Amino acid sequence: MQERTDRRALALLALGAAVGVLLAGWGIARSGDVAGGIPDGAIAVVNGQPISAEAFDRFAAAVAEERRRGPLAVEERRRLLDRMIDEELLLQRGIDLGLARHEPTARRSIVSALIATLTADAESREPSEAELREHYEEARERFTRPGRLNVEAAFVSARGRGDERARDAADEVARRMHAGESTDAVAAELGDVPAAPLPRGPLPVETLRQYLGPTAAFAAQALTPGEVSDPIRGLGGYHVLRLVEHTPGSVAPFEEIRDQVRASYMRSLGERALAKTLEDLRAGSALRIDEARLVAE
Repeated sequence: MQERTDRRALALLALGAAVGVLLAGWGIARSGDVAGGIPDGAIAVVNGQPISAEAFDRFAAAVAEERRRGPLAVEERRRLLDRMIDEELLLQRGIDLGLARHEPTARRSIVSALIATLTADAESREPSEAELREHYEEARERFTRPGRLNVEAAFVSARGRGDERARDAADEVARRMHAGESTDAVAAELGDVPAAPLPRGPLPVETLRQYLGPTAAFAAQALTPGEVSDPIRGLGGYHVLRLVEHTPGSVAPFEEIRDQVRASYMRSLGERALAKTLEDLRAGSALRIDEARLVAE
């Protein structure tokens, strides 16, 4: 039972490992030995690196909540602290071995943790209404509703008749539709019912892609109203399309999408904070690049 409890405690401790790698790595690099015992705000010191009392309290509270039987006994709290000390010792050893720099998973965890910290700090302030409206105007393309296409489609299946005969039938469908015959009449006479018939009326391009496939959906976007396509090979056969109407995209009113604008604005704050940090880091770094290797084959 105790072993299972300890495993649960260790699992909870591991949840903070990625951020812990980053923070502990910084702490080791800058703190050196802590003189005079345990500093304020720490519960222990491992090779000069303080273990935060706040972090320990959060860890202990999480374990206590999981067990659902009140506060932890002193012996249990000591075991949890031992786990944190063990993790710190392993972390320091890993940093000494260069894992934070050379092990891909550790590198990604550190970079991700730093990006999350930078963007969270930037996104912590609630924007004003004026800022949101300014962002809405500056980034209108982000809030543009996609256009819709009203497309009629005839389908000729290649199953049972082979690709060559299906293509010949599709050519005849296209010829008669170009001549002005209705799509429904020609499809009923020469075509086949697709597994998923295209819904009638204006549809977003994504819906066309789902029903007709990407090639046919792309071709539909290139048509002008009234124009008929050549046969388009798709899954299971050929499509012949007639564009009835193309409704262009429009920008949604601010009042309808305020929450979406706010989310976009907050993301932009994080993106700008990250870009500024990288700019400052590059400006203060000694950076050399072997240009010859960039062009080497």
